[in-house]
Formats: sequence, C-alpha cells, structure tokens
Amino acid sequence: MDATDRRIINGLQGGFPVCERPFAESSGRLGLSEGGLIQRLESLLDNGVLNRFGPMVHAERLGGGLTLAALSVPEDRFDTVAQQVNAHPEVAHNYARDHALNMWFVIATDRPERIGEVIAEIEAETGLTVFNLPKEEEFYIGLRFQA
Repeated sequence: MDATDRRIINGLQGGFPVCERPFAESSGRLGLSEGGLIQRLESLLDNGVLNRFGPMVHAERLGGGLTLAALSVPEDRFDTVAQQVNAHPEVAHNYARDHALNMWFVIATDRPERIGEVIAEIEAETGLTVFNLPKEEEFYIGLRFQA
C-alpha cells in the first residue's frame, strides 16, 4: 500500500458521494482520474488489502434487525455449510475462525423479527445450532492511515 492507496482509503471513509458519478466526484478530491480511482480500488480488493468496498447501512435505524451469529461446523462440511449460509441474502459477512465456533457471520434484515426466521432457516438447512450474539452496546472505531 503506497501513499496514494492510503489517501484513497482515508478519503473515502464516511463521505462517499451519492450522485450519478460518485467515482468522478471523489477522484477530483483525491487528485486522481475517475478511471485511476476505480483501478486502484479494484487492485486493493484483488490484492486483499480491502475485503469489501461498499456502504455500511445501519439496519436498525432503518427499521430492520442486525446480529452477529456463529456456528460450530465440522471441518469436512465447512465449505458446504458456508455456501448454505451465504445463500441467504440477509447474510452480510461470513468469516472462518480458529475457535470451537469456527464460522461467524452477520445477519442484517429488513425487520427485526426476520433475524429469528433466518436463524431457524439456517439451522433447518444445516442441522447445526446457530448461536445468536446480538450487540449489547455499539462502538465506532475509525481507521485512518498516515499518508
């Protein structure tokens, strides 16, 4: 990651424009061309520096539900269960962990009661118990890189 990559990451957090050509508008602030910004972001994603580029939506403020969930998945079934879990449009992120609960994922729904429904569906499909771990308190941690 070079100084330009750090400037992009810092510059796009918390202020990506909602307009017809957001990359064109953002690129000017960052001293890049629209194509150059898009190419840099694609490279950061392809190289694993970023694992996601997209909006962070606060489901609860929009009337929906949000929870962290975990499963204990037998290693020989991990890929199959990951596909089953990820097939649900409500599953936003899914991560493998080195822990007895080795699959962790976020469920975001359009209504709070849908959380329980999605969990029940995943349990029925996988035959595994989903541990529902709703947040008790919210914290915001910003990440900025020194250019």
